[in-house]
Amino acid sequence: MQVAYLGLGAMGRPMAANLAARWPTMVWNRTLVVAVEHQAAHGGTVASSLEEVGAAEVVCSCLPTDVEVAAVARVLGPALRPGTVWVDHTSGDPAGSRDVARLLEGYGVGYLDAPVSGGTDGAAAAALTVMVGGEAEDLELVRPVLETVAARIVHVGPVGAGMAVKAVNNALLATSLWAAAEGLVALTATGVEPAAALEVINASSGRSFASERLLPERVLTREFPRTFALALLAKDVRLATDVLAQAGVEGQGLSIVEELTTAAATELGEVDHSALVRWVERAVGVEIASLR
Repeated sequence: MQVAYLGLGAMGRPMAANLAARWPTMVWNRTLVVAVEHQAAHGGTVASSLEEVGAAEVVCSCLPTDVEVAAVARVLGPALRPGTVWVDHTSGDPAGSRDVARLLEGYGVGYLDAPVSGGTDGAAAAALTVMVGGEAEDLELVRPVLETVAARIVHVGPVGAGMAVKAVNNALLATSLWAAAEGLVALTATGVEPAAALEVINASSGRSFASERLLPERVLTREFPRTFALALLAKDVRLATDVLAQAGVEGQGLSIVEELTTAAATELGEVDHSALVRWVERAVGVEIASLR
């Protein structure tokens, strides 16, 4: 099966490399040199133009937003053969994904919105979770391709459902990270050893991905490696509040989280999402660090 991968960012690079280990894989990036470097580093990938990508049977994309996906689809769509399936791993707007699906349908191309969770580590290990929106028949056609990059594939509903689930999931991540940051700052200020507090929390009902992974691995170490940008997390929280609004749900709590996350992203700039803890620390004047 001829596969194409569009977008070689932090997630796209390892995902395309895993695909190339099993399938002939063309890679495209807006900056051509990135695709050429990927071809040199990973046997089985071929740096390609959008015109050449038209020969693919499965097109996978991971671009900044659904706006970029739509722009590429307008160019690439006419070159694709009817029966091709486009698998979009972008974390975008559910409404935007439905627009792209309608555009591609006009060319006889199937579309699945299939954002992923698991971070760059999960992408490198081919251990991602994929939440898929779209036709079940299209999913079954591309399931072998998805199984090359993912450990779990869940069909969550029609087109747009995948992106809706991803947005809500990331909004929950932001919410738990804010809560954990504020709680650990308060405990540190009262003289509690943060590592000891996390040991208790992670064996109790307050545990979360933020407390189990982000705070021990990034905050206590003060490393904050760049894997998922804070600005992208802020975008996803905004998308989640849109999902709630479209469903007629008054998202009072998430609205507050959106406001805080957007403010932190604006002030801190190009940082990892876990660095929003620094915004909480700065406001209080306390750093979450070992007291020993």
